Amino acid sequence: MIHCEGLVKIYKTADLEVFALQGLDLHIEDGELMAIIGNSGSGKSTLLNMLGGLDRPTAGKLIVDGKDMLKFTERDLVRYKRKSVGFVWQNNARNLIPYLTAQENVELPILLTGSRKRWRAKELLDAVGLSHRANSKLYQLSGGEQQRVAIAIALANHPKLLLADEPTGSVDSKMSNQILDLFRELNRSLGITIVIVTHDPELAKKVDRVAAIRDGKISSEMLRRRSYAEELAELDQEEQSHVEYAILDKAGRLQVPSGYLETLGLKNSNKVRLELAEGKIVILPPEEAGD
Repeated sequence: MIHCEGLVKIYKTADLEVFALQGLDLHIEDGELMAIIGNSGSGKSTLLNMLGGLDRPTAGKLIVDGKDMLKFTERDLVRYKRKSVGFVWQNNARNLIPYLTAQENVELPILLTGSRKRWRAKELLDAVGLSHRANSKLYQLSGGEQQRVAIAIALANHPKLLLADEPTGSVDSKMSNQILDLFRELNRSLGITIVIVTHDPELAKKVDRVAAIRDGKISSEMLRRRSYAEELAELDQEEQSHVEYAILDKAGRLQVPSGYLETLGLKNSNKVRLELAEGKIVILPPEEAGD
């Protein structure tokens, strides 16, 4: 579904260049539900904008649903954003029109495509558990209900890809769990590819794969050991839900987790020694490098 290779994004001002993405590599399968996590400024929102056609890469390769997005014209991008991708934002002001009802908000993107399928809006509100709130104005809905309306809007035109930017950032933990469960159900029932961007590592417990971004590159990936359903059946299990893998790029470069560097006293060092011992690569701090 999504293939990024050597993806670079540079933002330029009069006398400054900022590298938001620095040769990022990522592959996402069709129908996958995954999360991208990282600290503020790591590049995760920049990547989401690229996937959604809201911004263009400076260099590299970006293929979505078999289409090369670096070759898109402006018309191609408009068509892509209308028909191929849906967005859910943390800020409901970007998702919803306040003076419309929940149903009217969902109907709007359908009408913009020239269709008048009111039943589609009702079907989507039912899918997100809000059929009983169809005629409610936004001020009558809770934050979690508004976010579920936003998810229904994102699905209005049958997108193949759903992108969510901090979708649980403005709701409490109980509602956050309900929204993430809804994403899992939509992924299972519709087969839609869902990519969630967040800074919350707890999200890893709800998805099968998590990619961590650091300094504009994928630094590690966490894959679920067992299915989410199996883990729900054993709520008292103590085993970690995911196993974490560092990412080795084609040039042999590896990002070492910052916690490891701090433990070895290498946080402010740019030199280490590598040794191959019993089939393992050992990283030694500089003071142990010589005899």
